Amino acid sequence: MEFSHLHLFFGGSYSNIHALQSLKEEAEKLNIPAQNIYHTGDVVGYCAFPNETVNAVREWGINVIAGNVEVQLSEGKKSCGCNFEKGSRCADFSTRWYPYAQTQVSVANIDWMKTLKTYQVVEINGLRFGIIHGGLTDISQFIFESTDTAKKEEIIHQLNVDVVVAGHSGIPFMQQIKTKYWINPGVIGMPANDGTPRGWYAIYNAITNTFTLKSLNYDHIEASKEMIGKDLPTEYAKTLIDGFWDNCEILPNVETAQQGIKITGDTVAIRQKRTV
Repeated sequence: MEFSHLHLFFGGSYSNIHALQSLKEEAEKLNIPAQNIYHTGDVVGYCAFPNETVNAVREWGINVIAGNVEVQLSEGKKSCGCNFEKGSRCADFSTRWYPYAQTQVSVANIDWMKTLKTYQVVEINGLRFGIIHGGLTDISQFIFESTDTAKKEEIIHQLNVDVVVAGHSGIPFMQQIKTKYWINPGVIGMPANDGTPRGWYAIYNAITNTFTLKSLNYDHIEASKEMIGKDLPTEYAKTLIDGFWDNCEILPNVETAQQGIKITGDTVAIRQKRTV
């Protein structure tokens, strides 16, 4: 088995094959093997290539947990289960991209989704990492940096971990909570509402015991064109270009006020080694 002290975490490829391919190239440049790479779910989503993206993730051989979209697809549900408010713009948009994904994803890939767990706990460098999508019992729960830390502490306690790596919310952040850590590496398939087209992921370095947020550039122009060509929501296709979300319906006030503020990469040291 190939050894590397680097581990890569990311979420929300969202059917964006262009972003996924670029991330794979970055991982290869850093010599990060597939067993050290973790996807926090929503392989499928808003963009133009759902089946191709699932195929690419499976061929890559990385660790994957189910996002709400994988759960809904595998159970044959009629909605994406994203926890959008009924009647909201995001809910309305989902009535276009989700049925499209349903028609595209193969039976074999649906069967694969049925095998995915909704969370994973792994030990890396003597620390316990809990990998989740949204919340623990509520897979589509939105948890942001401004979300009450008590909710995060509860999940950390339930998993009995030192670090939680979570997805779903679409905006990267890293937060120390007492002696524990909450890491959201962001998503690669859609921008982070900061006015740039970049996606986001995180690298954990087991030698320096640090997490670093990293931005991802890819051919977002072509990805946007493909969405328009397949009659997917033009609002999301525009987001791929300008980096602004069409709306801030799911965001708390703090994150809403941060729209358009360019995110910078950050590093956090994991200072607390696990104690028994």
